[in-house]
Amino acid sequence: MTKKTESKTTTPATNPPVAKLRIGLINANIWQRTTDEGNFFSVNFERRYRTTDGEWHSTHSFNHDDLLALAKLANDAHSQISQLRSGGSH
Repeated sequence: MTKKTESKTTTPATNPPVAKLRIGLINANIWQRTTDEGNFFSVNFERRYRTTDGEWHSTHSFNHDDLLALAKLANDAHSQISQLRSGGSH
């Protein structure tokens, strides 16, 4: 009989992002998930916008004009995760 072991996972819902990056109104949050197998990183991107009534909202949809900033932010997030993996400060 084999014993099934469960790995403990820390989820983004319980911890804040380990890094937040921003270019203009586009944000990237870097999350760290720690399991028995090690640390894993993921990134979510959002664009902030203001409606005609002045309320702020966010979306995960990007316009043509956002794409270069999104690409730069993705590159910055990649560099940040590489630094976090190597034990560097963020």
